Amino acid sequence: MNETAITGDCLSSCLVNLSDHERAVERMRPKMMTVVAIMAGLLPIMWGTGTGSEVMSRIAAPMVGGMISSTVLTLAVIPAIYALVKQWRLDHGMES
Repeated sequence: MNETAITGDCLSSCLVNLSDHERAVERMRPKMMTVVAIMAGLLPIMWGTGTGSEVMSRIAAPMVGGMISSTVLTLAVIPAIYALVKQWRLDHGMES
């Protein structure tokens, strides 16, 4: 393998990682603003002590867990899996 091919592979890899990072950063602010607003509404319901609070806390607790897990998946896991698949496809010559 010649030097140009190695440099080209490294450049492609670096560009893929940079573009994936930029897309993840662009999605961070709107997602976090939405999650914070929803959690600000759900936490008082979950921690409430008034009449009917037992029922409402049972509804709010899974919603809080879902918001946390969906945020982690959206901001960390899915971009990481995408980057791995993209890198694998670049390494095997399936994308230009």
